[in-house]
Amino acid sequence: MIKTLSTLQSAKYYVKQAIQEQNHPIVVDATLGNGYDTLFLAQEVGTQGKVFGFDIQSLAIETTSQRLQQEGLLERVVLFHAGHEHWEAFIPHEYKSKINAVMFNLGYLPHSDETIITRPETTIQAMGHACQWLAPRGIITIALYVGHEEGQAEVDHVTSFASQLPAKQFQVTWTQMLNRTSAPSLIVIEKIK
Repeated sequence: MIKTLSTLQSAKYYVKQAIQEQNHPIVVDATLGNGYDTLFLAQEVGTQGKVFGFDIQSLAIETTSQRLQQEGLLERVVLFHAGHEHWEAFIPHEYKSKINAVMFNLGYLPHSDETIITRPETTIQAMGHACQWLAPRGIITIALYVGHEEGQAEVDHVTSFASQLPAKQFQVTWTQMLNRTSAPSLIVIEKIK
């Protein structure tokens, strides 16, 4: 039997493919959470790469910092205690059109205040920045969750935004389990040119 990948495993697979041939990969974790994606990105970019990470919660910044420190990878990462929609105020403009991968893991910080969630309006802003800053053949992954109160509204907004991206510039796929109504889904956006 073929084993299918989970949503987060699939996201990591796509990101790994996008950055594996880059000499100095530049990536963004748009939603730090507990730092697992950030750690993955820091491992993947190697000593020559750079990771930029965003979160509005200080707990996420602290947890991610500790996780990276324990693995000796903190020097590869720049963390911003800010919403991902403020991307352009924090990431140096020299990286415009040079970002190789961006990961979004939407919803709320697990084991924390579930009322603090990503919002469609700020997520769409951040996705717009990501599309503009992405290098050719760069990847954006967006893990979507309907298992919380505002989840479906965010899914609707994000899928609407992604489906309207110009087909000559972006290839967009959406993967979801059809027989599990509350399962997470994954959008992958690849910049063609």
